[in-house]
Order: sequence, then structure tokens, then C-alpha cells
Amino acid sequence: MKITIVGTGNLGKSIAKGLIENNLITELTLTRRNLQGLAHFESYKNVVLTSDNQSAVQSADIIIFALQPAAFEEVLRECASLFTERHILISTITGFAISKIEGVIGSGHTVIRAMPNTAISVGKSITCLCTNAKGEKRIPVAEAIFEGLGHTLIIPEKQMQAATVICASGIAFWMRLIRASTQAAIQLGFDAEEAQELSMYTCEGAAQLLISNGHHPEREIDRVTTPMGCTIEGLNEMEYKGLSSALIKGMLASFQKISSIKEDQV
Repeated sequence: MKITIVGTGNLGKSIAKGLIENNLITELTLTRRNLQGLAHFESYKNVVLTSDNQSAVQSADIIIFALQPAAFEEVLRECASLFTERHILISTITGFAISKIEGVIGSGHTVIRAMPNTAISVGKSITCLCTNAKGEKRIPVAEAIFEGLGHTLIIPEKQMQAATVICASGIAFWMRLIRASTQAAIQLGFDAEEAQELSMYTCEGAAQLLISNGHHPEREIDRVTTPMGCTIEGLNEMEYKGLSSALIKGMLASFQKISSIKEDQV
């Protein structure tokens, strides 16, 4: 597949790294105004770096937009006349609806919205996908790309903002929980490196248990809690201090923010 990533910032670089390391490309073009930030990609075979969005679009079959929202519409207008029937346009832009994209380039193109997270760089992203009517037959192509970089879930577009909070912003939320667990481990006597190792792999194991067996989290919690034991003592103290409530409220606050961003763009 000939893929172009337009606007290769932090997310774009994560996608590029995942595509390269999982051998999902025949040719990859990365665009950015300042190419110095992409210098480490120069050594990869079949990777082209350019500041020319138009030439990058023309050479691609699949175009992944990873720009800042403020720059996206300008780039769409710049390239609108170059999009053809063969192109699959994949937008990772937060809050930018398919209808708004079609308002710029027309409704005759395959447009897919994708919301991955930065774990895509290690092949562990959860990527939510939605599409316009034109793209329904070609969304398996996007699934194939992002399944190679983790896991995918096709959802209605109306759920995309919530998915952004849970999956994209969610990486930061889980990192903060891992950091807190690491701090506790240090206080309990482990050095910083050991503490983080314990926290990271415990988190990975908890997630993998649920992925592998499909159980509800409470079922796995019950397996490690005993009457009057240390696990239930810790859980009850966390709930008393508002752990679940704080996490839920934080996600809802994030959702309110992303909703206000969308309103500003309309």
C-alpha cells in the first residue's frame, strides 16, 4: 500500500513507526513543514519525506491526515482537486466531522475517521473507526491497517467524541495511574526502576486477563480478594478516597472540553 501521512507530528510519527515496524507499507510518504523533526525516518527504506502536501497526495492510495484541527481545512482546500476515486481519506482530527470534510472536498470521496492513540507506535492502539456512505465498502482497508497496529472498533460517528476521551486521552489517564502505583511502590521500599517495572507489568497483566477471557473486571477482582484481606482493605480505602469517582469525573470533564472544541469549529 502507498500511504501518505499529512502532518507528521507526535501522532503521525507514532502511526508511521507502527506502519514501518509492522511491514504494512510498500511506500510511505511523510509530510511536515519542518522536516528536521522527521530526520530519524530518513534511514528507512521506501520512506519519503516532503513538505509538499500536493505531491504527497498524488502519489498515495491512502492518505492519513494527522494535522492540528486549525490547519486541517486549509490543507483540504489545497488538495481538494487532487483527490480521486482511488483515494481513501482517513482523518485523525479531533472533532472534525465527516460532513465538514465533505463540505470542503465534496461528497464523492471515501472518508473515514480514525481515532487511534499513541500506543499505535508499539502496535497496541485501540482505534475507533467510522465512515461516510461512500466508504462503507472500503472501511475493511482501514481496519486492516489499524488491526496491524493494535485493535479496531467500528462505531457510529456520534460516539467519536466519547471514544476520543476514553481511548486517546485515556492513554494519559492510565499513565497517571501507573505513575501513582509506582510512587506507592517506592514508598513501600522498591527503587524507582523496580517500582515502575512492577506497576507497568501488573497493569499489562490486568488488561491481558480481560482481553483473553472476556470477564468483567469485578470477576477478576473477586479472584484476588479474600475476607478481611489486604486487597479488599486497599480497594475500600481507594473508593473511600474517591478513586472511581475521580476517574469518571475526569473523563466527563474531558468530554465536555472536546464538545466545546467541536462547537467552536462549527
